[in-house]
Formats: sequence, structure tokens, C-alpha cells
Amino acid sequence: MSADAIRALPPLREVISRYGLSASKALGQNFLFDGQLLDRIARVPGSLEGETVYEVGPGPGGLTRALLGAGAKVVAVERDRRCLPALAELDEASGGRLRVISGDALEVDAAAEAGVGAHIVANLPYNVGTALLVNWLGSEAWPPWWRSLTLMFQKEVAERIVAAPDSSAYGRLAVLAQWRSTAKLAFTVHRSAFVPPPKVMSAVVHITPAAQPEDVRPADLERITAAAFGQRRKMLRQSLKSVPGALDALAALEIDPQRRAETLSVDEFVAIARTIRA
Repeated sequence: MSADAIRALPPLREVISRYGLSASKALGQNFLFDGQLLDRIARVPGSLEGETVYEVGPGPGGLTRALLGAGAKVVAVERDRRCLPALAELDEASGGRLRVISGDALEVDAAAEAGVGAHIVANLPYNVGTALLVNWLGSEAWPPWWRSLTLMFQKEVAERIVAAPDSSAYGRLAVLAQWRSTAKLAFTVHRSAFVPPPKVMSAVVHITPAAQPEDVRPADLERITAAAFGQRRKMLRQSLKSVPGALDALAALEIDPQRRAETLSVDEFVAIARTIRA
């Protein structure tokens, strides 16, 4: 089916009304109806013509429509069974370019379902978004199976992902997102764009894999950042003393142990992880 066929479908509000759908607070749902905004999200990864996209939490299929309209093949994971009839309708209109998996995204093997080289594009449910991101960023194998991540988060979470050192938002999530990836804030989304409107603003983040520094393991970096930012108000000599070899690494690298975690660059955290491993 062409993009025109997808856009000829009934308005999303009409589909939601027909199936009696409403956003579930328990599932972290907020529906988007603005077609121009959804198309803008679908453009962030670049051309999706003929590409495979893995989507989490499509709900009634607003973003799914935009992705299909951009020419993508979509593998969508939806936990809310109430939305499946609306997605089945979209599946039929897509001419075989949509496959819906009924289940919990935290339990689905995304790499096996979407395949190597897929883009991940999703308006993530607020209650599982960070957990999914950490999972996608924490792979031992690198480059990862995904080609890019285009994800909508609460604006506060998005700012933590792209934060620079010496800022209040800078923390473990920034280091994990930036030590072997490039993370950018694509644009913000006003709360009024959603139904129902959430209490906070949202933002779309775009992440692409970069080269992984040599002799550094993700597990080591995660352990160091978890300890350092778990007690971010304390000096490194206190917050890192529970990590074997960390204080020796600080000495070897001539990093002042009286500094606090938020003052260290991503490269300095990487250097600590490399030194501990050595």
C-alpha cells in the first residue's frame, strides 16, 4: 500500500471512538493525534523507505501510521489488548508492512523480532521508557542490532540523556547514552499535544551508535556510574570506595578524589573503567 492509502484511513479520533479506547494511566499511555507532529517524529531518523522500524507501545496506531506513511515496515509491540483491533485495521490497510506483537516490550526479544539494522522509533510509555533505553544501550555486543533510537520521553528524562558535565541533569543516564553513542535532543513536545495531557512536557531524543572505546566493558562502566551518582553529593573517594580498584584508578589517572561525580566527563568515566579492568 502507498502512503496515500495510509493517510486515507479514518481520523485517529474516529478510530478511538469506534473502539471505545481511552488512555490507561496504569500503562503510562498518552495518545497523540496531531498528524504533522507524528510525521515530524517519523522524519527524525532520516528516510525510512523500505526500512524496518521497531515500535513500542503504538496504542491505537498514531505514530505507526506516520511510520508506514514514510514507507517503513513496522514491528509493533503492544501490551494493551484493547488496542489490537485498531492495529489490526491498520495492519490490513498497510498491505503486509505491519506486524503486531501482543506482549510486554520488557519481555520481547526485540533483536530477534525486528532484525539487525532496524530503527527503533517510539512514543515510549512513561513507566517503562528508561528501563528499555538502558537495556538497548547496555548491550555487550557493539555496534548494537539497532541502527538508531528515536524516542519520546518526559522532557526531564530527555534532558538527563543529553546532559553535559557540571549540570544538574548530568548523571548515570548521560554517561551510558554518550560513551559510545551520539545523543541529541531533536525537539520538545508541549503537553497539550497529548490526550489526556500529561502533567509534564515531553521531548524526542535521537541516538545513534558510535565507536566503542577499546578495553572497556559496559558492565564496568555501569557499576562505576551507579556508585558515583548513587551518592552524587559525596566526593569520589567516598562514593567509589565500594567499587574494587576505583580509588587506585583515580590515583593512576590523577583524578582528584575530592571531586564529585557530576564534574567528571564521559571520557574520564571511561578511563576509570578501562584502568580498573587493566
